Amino acid sequence: MQRVRVRADMPPGHVRTPTYLRGKTGLTERVLGPFPNPEELAYRHKGAALPLHRVRFRMGDLWGDAAETPDDTLEAEIYAHWLELADAP
Repeated sequence: MQRVRVRADMPPGHVRTPTYLRGKTGLTERVLGPFPNPEELAYRHKGAALPLHRVRFRMGDLWGDAAETPDDTLEAEIYAHWLELADAP
């Protein structure tokens, strides 16, 4: 598994990456394969094929002290162009 951070960008337009995950760090659980970029498809563009990653986040890392069960996890599918390598904890 690789440690990644979701870009914290807030671009205008059709974006498929949840706001609450932006800037958060998780572990790439697996790569699902290349799929057309939905951000381009929304504007009737061809949609370049991009790798889609399943990323696992700890609830404590997402919600801090407000997490009822901090060690539980959430998994989200995020396109590669939204991910950057993160430093080890």
